[in-house]
Amino acid sequence: MQDSTFIGLDVHKATISVAIAQGERGGEVRHLGTVPHRPDHVRKLVDKLVAGGARLHFCYEAGPCGYGLHRQIVEMGHDCIVVALMM
Repeated sequence: MQDSTFIGLDVHKATISVAIAQGERGGEVRHLGTVPHRPDHVRKLVDKLVAGGARLHFCYEAGPCGYGLHRQIVEMGHDCIVVALMM
């Protein structure tokens, strides 16, 4: 999956914190920053990431913010997994 980029999202009501990892084993993992939790800012983020040419794979933890983010990312043509943690 060397042509893939994995994006972890820490989703909150007002913001989304973004971390990325390249597809190769041992690749760099880094915090990309924080964006407002608004569809226009999510679109800008995805457009910026897709410009690198890699296939994008998103993941975030299910929570009270709902699945709107998931729908938006999938509608843009990218993989997105919402993980529910059970205690």
